[in-house]
Amino acid sequence: MEKLIIATRASDLALWQANHIKDRIETSYPNIKVELNKIVSKGDKILDKPLALVGGKGHFTKELEDEMLAGNAHLAVHSLKDVPTYIPDGLELCAITKRQDQGDAFLSHKYKSLKKLPKGAVVGTTSLRRRMQLLKKRPDLIVKDLRGNVNTRLRKLKEGQYDAIILAWIGLHRLDLLKDIPYVKKLNLKDMIPPMGQAALGIEIVSSNKKVREIAMSLNDEDTFLCTKLERDFIREIGAGCSAPVACNATIDDSVINIEAMVGYPDGTHIMWKTATALMTYCDNLGTQLAYDFILDGAMKVLEKAEAIAFKEEMPQRL
Repeated sequence: MEKLIIATRASDLALWQANHIKDRIETSYPNIKVELNKIVSKGDKILDKPLALVGGKGHFTKELEDEMLAGNAHLAVHSLKDVPTYIPDGLELCAITKRQDQGDAFLSHKYKSLKKLPKGAVVGTTSLRRRMQLLKKRPDLIVKDLRGNVNTRLRKLKEGQYDAIILAWIGLHRLDLLKDIPYVKKLNLKDMIPPMGQAALGIEIVSSNKKVREIAMSLNDEDTFLCTKLERDFIREIGAGCSAPVACNATIDDSVINIEAMVGYPDGTHIMWKTATALMTYCDNLGTQLAYDFILDGAMKVLEKAEAIAFKEEMPQRL
């Protein structure tokens, strides 16, 4: 194999991620030339409404998968949190890179921390998961949707459209965008549980290509693969899309794996929170079992209602 083509979104962060994988592959396989196939995804095109109102799944992955299925790319690099649990026939989520800092970050030009925000302060976030957890702790805040690429979101913060915004810390770090923000505070994982797969890259391949599989597996981190598998098992069983108000995070402590999850309404009410623990050698079904516990306690009804009320104030009124 002389050339390998990576499908990637065309955003700054996606290109950083794809180039990071490109460099790793070219270092390990110096005889292979790696090229990028840059694609504008549906999620990058729809900027006038929250993705939770768009419906469907795979807003940031479908076009990349189509390119692979059409023979125009050998593998795709995704932010794992954007990858639906359903993978099309002929493709495979083969490897997961080592997860870095999973936390979210509080950003503001006015206030030092979430606790310092005054009553009625406007906080921007795209995520129903963050909205749910913010309003659970601070129901006095006004949470407004925040779309656009990372630079656009930071510009809106600087212009004063928001008193604070919440973004994933790792993306800001990778693009070196933290230095110009007066107040940056990492949020504890217990205070803001991440989504499935945050801070890990998913490597999706054409299943039939053995050489590409070999290359992809050289990028895999076993502990991250295990943790994110359990998170994806949980999400799959409860049927939650990547924009649903669901938080799910698995971590390893020595030989013990812990997973916690939260489901609720985007207004911070009707919260369900559970944890599960097992030895790594006996944890294969831990995510599925945790999902069943949620389902038995009524999580499906909570999610159905959560979807119905999500961004209700932004939906057109019936005449």
